[in-house]
Amino acid sequence: MSNQIELRHLRYFLAVAEDLHFRKAAERLYISQPGLSRQIKQMEDDLDIKLFIRNNRKVELTEVGKYLKKELTQNLKNLAHVFNYARLLQDGKDGHLNFGYVGSAMQEIIPNLLIEFKKEHPNVQFGLKELDNEKQIDSLLSQDIDIGFVRLDRVPRGLSIKPILKESFCLVLPKNHLVNKDNFKGLHQLKDESFILFDPSYSPSYYEKVMQIFDDSKFVPIVSHNTIHAASIYKLVENNFGLSIVPKSLQYGYDMDVKFIELSNISQRTTLSIVWDKNNRNPIVDSLLKII
Repeated sequence: MSNQIELRHLRYFLAVAEDLHFRKAAERLYISQPGLSRQIKQMEDDLDIKLFIRNNRKVELTEVGKYLKKELTQNLKNLAHVFNYARLLQDGKDGHLNFGYVGSAMQEIIPNLLIEFKKEHPNVQFGLKELDNEKQIDSLLSQDIDIGFVRLDRVPRGLSIKPILKESFCLVLPKNHLVNKDNFKGLHQLKDESFILFDPSYSPSYYEKVMQIFDDSKFVPIVSHNTIHAASIYKLVENNFGLSIVPKSLQYGYDMDVKFIELSNISQRTTLSIVWDKNNRNPIVDSLLKII
């Protein structure tokens, strides 16, 4: 690379590559449009490549430009992580970890993990975001989070996945429902009831596994509501809008007028897994994986 290329040139290029509009990018960068055009032209000349196709007031990225946009976006994000880690060290911190998680992971898995991790790394900062499975995958690939806790069977290439908890499902009913642990024989008893389920977009593979439970019980459920939060499911069940099926770990941590019947006699199980990006440069990730 020419020694004339500076960090500002990369920022200018990415702004135009994102907006595909020189005036809008210039306004966002607080520089003049002619000045931005000159900087981009200088970058193209120094690198001896063409980044943009400009015709009829339309701006498009060349194939080279598309490649550079992808690589520079990721590498500048890595650089930002490096500077952030350096600032944490300056402040006496060991680092920072961002977690994404589905709700059930917060009942026992994550709290117990953080307690154990803090014993050896008392000065690490944590960021925690409840996200559905697909958003976690996107956030891992963009390195907005370092670790994900998901209910997925497979992940895209470049990510690693490790199962950490395999558990049964539970039927959720209002506390005053006539069916209880003593007289429950099978889901077929409840074929005329409405069900409230996690939204299919939350995890298509998880939703399909729940639907297999109904298939094995020889009926198609009446699905009255879909949601992505356990608390919403329980509030609806509590108010007699329907029944539900959830992972066993989700029966803890909520104080609502619902009861649980473990479906221990069915073959379906749900697995909570930890996911991370193999190329993540955060040095704290490896330490966490050792604890897990």
